[in-house]
Amino acid sequence: MGHHEAMAAATPTVERNQRPADDEAVDPERPWVTIVWNDPVNLMSYVTHVFQKLFGYPREKATKLMLDVHHKGRAVVSTGSREQMEHDVARLHAAGLWATLQQD
Repeated sequence: MGHHEAMAAATPTVERNQRPADDEAVDPERPWVTIVWNDPVNLMSYVTHVFQKLFGYPREKATKLMLDVHHKGRAVVSTGSREQMEHDVARLHAAGLWATLQQD
């Protein structure tokens, strides 16, 4: 790790101590989420299959998420770093699903 990286890693702590009130807005620890949105194209069985295949979810969890998408219009299907969520969104798009990411 170079000197510059060490400095960069330490910066958020300094900011956090100076501005505790704004912590929420700039907190790098807040996870990102991948959201799958309802679409008129994909069959429920297919969406369930994609969740199982991409995320390794058991059938029961995949089915529950699919029903959330179907009835509520959306569901959070994964949580993690921005990089991980961008990867998940890309994989979902490749599978033909409508997905977006956002910071939770």
